[in-house]
Amino acid sequence: MKNNHFLRSIFAISIILAGTVLVLANIGIISWDFMEAWLYIYPAFFVLLGLKWTFDGIRGRAGLSAGSFLAIFGSLLLLDRFQIIAFTFGDVYKLWPLLLVYLGFSIFGSSTRRKRKRTFQFIFDSDKHQSKKMPRKQKFAIGDHDFSNANWQVEPMDLWNAVGDYHLDFTKAFIPDEEIPISIQGWAGDIRILMPENVELAIEAHVKAGDINVFGLNAEGINREVFYETPNYKQATRKLDIYLSLKAGSIRVDRV
Repeated sequence: MKNNHFLRSIFAISIILAGTVLVLANIGIISWDFMEAWLYIYPAFFVLLGLKWTFDGIRGRAGLSAGSFLAIFGSLLLLDRFQIIAFTFGDVYKLWPLLLVYLGFSIFGSSTRRKRKRTFQFIFDSDKHQSKKMPRKQKFAIGDHDFSNANWQVEPMDLWNAVGDYHLDFTKAFIPDEEIPISIQGWAGDIRILMPENVELAIEAHVKAGDINVFGLNAEGINREVFYETPNYKQATRKLDIYLSLKAGSIRVDRV
């Protein structure tokens, strides 16, 4: 489904570019020489794709940082083509300060984030559930994480990812009879959690830009948060204390 959506987006952008180039050629701004037209086509492609990814990121899907970078890079190349500024493809290294901008936005508002005590820190750096206890939290990780193997054991987690999706299926997990803290944070991505009916839990979910759905409780937009606690959470001995936070993305928690 995601591949079909991506290919459809590429096809739509290609049609838009073809029409734009034909209009510019017809009014004499550029000539219909392929090599000359190509100098305008690929920067415009970067801009359109970047804007789409940025818009998707604002709506809660991954791609906010990458999309804005592509849009800025393509725009500078187009300004060069129209002789407004001097900027070539090789000047991409000059945009490295954008990394500081993205980093600044990623920690913006951190002073108001709820302080949480974490005794355990586990980093999961493969596609399937294979855990390693690390002395420090992993930084700048990219990739998807899947916890859906049969009878995988739930342990205290403290996960951080720059870009990537999480899928946790607790209906297939072995959950010990104890209180288990789980923290999942990241810049951009999706978090999907499937819970069984008989597990007591408390969930605190935050997104800077995106949407949250926790057992039908919805929040969508900018700086959204949802709190949920099962009725017997405080009295239960087996329970999950879950904290979820994304800068841009989508959080969904369902029961079966």
